Amino acid sequence: MSAHAALPLFGLTPFSKLCAALGTLLLFLLSLLLVRQLLKQRRPRGFPPGPTALPLIGNLLSLINEPHVLLKKQSEIYGQIYSLDLGGISTIIVNGYDAIKECLVRQSDIFADRPSLPLFKKLTNMGGLLNSKFGRGWTDHRKIAVNCFRCFGPGQKDFECKISEECMFFLDAIDTYKGKPFDAKWLVTNAVSNITNLIIFGERFTYDDKEYQHMIEIFSENIELAASVWAFLYNAFPWIGILPFGKHKRLFKNAAEVYDFLQKIIQRFSQNRTSQKPRHLIDSYLDELENNMNDPESSLSTENLIFTVGELIIAGTETTTNALRWAILYMALYPNIQEKVHQEIDSIMGKNQIPSLEHKPQMPYTEAVLHEVLRFCNIAPLGIFHATAKNTIVRGYSIPKGTTVITNLYSVHFDEKYWSTPHVFCPERFLDSNKQFVKKEAFVPFSIGRRNCLGEKLARMELFLFFTMLLQRFHLHFPPGTIPNLKPKMGMTLQPYPYLISVERR
Repeated sequence: MSAHAALPLFGLTPFSKLCAALGTLLLFLLSLLLVRQLLKQRRPRGFPPGPTALPLIGNLLSLINEPHVLLKKQSEIYGQIYSLDLGGISTIIVNGYDAIKECLVRQSDIFADRPSLPLFKKLTNMGGLLNSKFGRGWTDHRKIAVNCFRCFGPGQKDFECKISEECMFFLDAIDTYKGKPFDAKWLVTNAVSNITNLIIFGERFTYDDKEYQHMIEIFSENIELAASVWAFLYNAFPWIGILPFGKHKRLFKNAAEVYDFLQKIIQRFSQNRTSQKPRHLIDSYLDELENNMNDPESSLSTENLIFTVGELIIAGTETTTNALRWAILYMALYPNIQEKVHQEIDSIMGKNQIPSLEHKPQMPYTEAVLHEVLRFCNIAPLGIFHATAKNTIVRGYSIPKGTTVITNLYSVHFDEKYWSTPHVFCPERFLDSNKQFVKKEAFVPFSIGRRNCLGEKLARMELFLFFTMLLQRFHLHFPPGTIPNLKPKMGMTLQPYPYLISVERR
């Protein structure tokens, strides 16, 4: 008799019964998870309205392709403050200058928290400076950073000379191309990064330092990966971390590699350290770590030092680098604007005097161009996500504690209430009838409120000095027959797609 014939005709074996029971249990658990997910996607009472959410993924698709543009368009339907469901993560979107000011300035402490998203927890354990929760941890790290910027950075009188010296290295490196087309991305990146390095490490890195360049490349890649659909899916469904594929895997691999590199480089630059006689940010942090050794509430740690150093390198490099790359692109795109900058430079300091910050008030057109680049190109259109530190009410809507908040800075810079013809690149909008530079209230490239950009002063110094010294020496143009892609490359920051530029000595 065959084995099959030996099986009961009308029953199941014990093994089959076990499989059936496990299948039923699994189906039950999946049903529970589905119900739980759908309950999470219910809007809290009094929450702002928003577009209909899809089951499970909610409105995640809104963040895939040019989210800053789509979020502004949706505000025309649902209002300046509306809600999205990011896979069960209740989120409010704030558009327009008036609404963003209402949240980040008038309720600055309430909107100063960071969301406890799985991605942030995975990468920094909500430590360091940029992603730390609003409280003792953020206060401790902000204080150290502010003191270091004052003692080793823009607060020092000779720091402008150090920026100018780096500009010279940068310009000399450009000169080696002898007018041949090249992609300036990595030269700009290394030069800008070295300004932050002076504060963090007390010295610069050469442009041929392969190990450091590799780390900067990884940082740049992670800026893109952190805004990919896989990153948002991981925040909504962190269990996908067990999958053997997906861009989030690359993100975590890169982060681990950078962590190891920073650990080694921090050890290297803390050698021969004399306690309470800091030479740079690393020494200052270690001094504070020693001072707070017996404080159980202190957030200072070796791990958080690594996170802080990494965040400052990214923040100090990525935004200013992309602003300069956009500025170079638009000067080549609009030779008439470039010529006006050349004329102003020649009239104020000539072709031999080194530009300085003292020249800045005398150069309204150059200032207007740089401001229009920051407005028009929106380097960080959604900033860093905020969260509410406690329950609050905004414009009649109830916003619970812990709600993720996305401030659409792009919508501020294209807010028709404050800007005429905002989709036109026009530096003259920052000039008055006497052609003098005028500040604009709805100009917030560094965000506003309690957690605005720590490095705003440094970034403004770098942009002015690098830009004026570059255009004092060179004329910029595209190689014949080339047309640059003006659409931004998406990521946490908006950068230009790679383009070739030709520079000729003036």
